[in-house]
Amino acid sequence: MMKEIQMCLCITFLFAFGIVYELSQEADCFFFCKPISRHFLRPKDVVSQGKSIIFLETTDRLQPSPLVLCSVESAARVYPDKPIIFFMKGLNNNTLPDIKSSYPSLFFLPTMKNVFLFPLQMDILFQDTPLLPWFLQVNTTKEKYWPYIISDAIRLAVVWKYGGIYMDTDVISIKPIPVANFLAAQSSQFSSNGVFGFQHHHWFLWDCMKDFVQNYNGDIWGNQGPDLVTRILKKLCNLTDFEKVEDHICSNISFLHPQRFYPIPYEAWTKYYEVWTSKPEFNHSYAVHLWNFMNQKEKKNVTVGSNTLVENLFRTYCPSTYRSLVQAAEDMVASK
Repeated sequence: MMKEIQMCLCITFLFAFGIVYELSQEADCFFFCKPISRHFLRPKDVVSQGKSIIFLETTDRLQPSPLVLCSVESAARVYPDKPIIFFMKGLNNNTLPDIKSSYPSLFFLPTMKNVFLFPLQMDILFQDTPLLPWFLQVNTTKEKYWPYIISDAIRLAVVWKYGGIYMDTDVISIKPIPVANFLAAQSSQFSSNGVFGFQHHHWFLWDCMKDFVQNYNGDIWGNQGPDLVTRILKKLCNLTDFEKVEDHICSNISFLHPQRFYPIPYEAWTKYYEVWTSKPEFNHSYAVHLWNFMNQKEKKNVTVGSNTLVENLFRTYCPSTYRSLVQAAEDMVASK
């Protein structure tokens, strides 16, 4: 009798294993991570725990800049026990097999054990949110600031749906953020949306998404982004000046002091690309935002050997990305 039971269990196990294997071979599976193995997970399988750090690429670009790579790598190092999710619009089942050969910089990311790449499927992300009807009818050809508007929408939806922390791809992580529900202040009266975190299905993000649609105006830069978040926050809270480096709390939402993410304000963004006689320690910061939007015209880069603040940040918080820059510089010299 015992042998028959053991045989039955063995057959059941093999049958179940066969089903799992067959499912893992389905063409519509799109998960990709270290080391080029396919774990065939869906985004919700990874991010549903509400502990993820989330990045977005809303264009078709599949060659991340060194700053993007540094942002993701630094987050992966600061949060080793959290999944680092990078949603990319240009990623699909056709591009996945060619990542190693065609997109070597992108291939670097999933070699880190807690970094996951997923296609950005906006129609799926917007389901069950106030944003879906707007997304289905908006005429993108008439939207002056469309790349920024759609990014503002997606970050609200993805954090509402899954929970976790959203970060722009020009944010270098320094140490863990100790709170779950927070907004990042640029000033005492103004909130950014470049970094924020909430538990899944948080009412604040739902209110933001409703306001996004009800007060939509694509002709005003930031109206659906930092201006929106600030509008909703001001309905709830009487925003007062910060005293010292202390955070504010309103309706169980932490409004984090500007020093936490913006120790260098946007009007002084070029200081990241300057040499400092005394290197700042950023003791009060969880991350630093490099204001890459301000850098679109000047296109300042990280230069190996320059001893600029940004080079030192790369060397300290994203050493693998920095080593690739050093190697590229050495290769360039050798080729001359």
